[in-house]
Amino acid sequence: SAAGVLVCLLEYPRSKRKRGSTMERCGQKYLTAVVKLLGPLTRNYYIRAVLHAALAVPAGFLLSTILGTVCLGIASGIYLLAAVRGEEWRPIEQKPRERPQGGGTMKLPPSNPPPRP
Repeated sequence: SAAGVLVCLLEYPRSKRKRGSTMERCGQKYLTAVVKLLGPLTRNYYIRAVLHAALAVPAGFLLSTILGTVCLGIASGIYLLAAVRGEEWRPIEQKPRERPQGGGTMKLPPSNPPPRP
């Protein structure tokens, strides 16, 4: 039960992508603060891979928890592959929104129909 809470704490906040944009999950900013507080212990994917593998071992002894064991084992493998490729967890920072300038910034509607070049 405590292991499930730990896994949920680690897995809920999304990491920022290298390219493109990332949508933040609802309420993620609170858990992001906790994950950032733990520092390299939670950012490093090698540590996450070992943690998931270690949590999978005791669950493998009961037939009723085999599915959870398989899921944790697969997650451990994915984290290990990501760590080998040099990835790590990065928080999503909110960019300050630019205010639209008043007056004179209205653009003219397009003159040709879609699809436009």
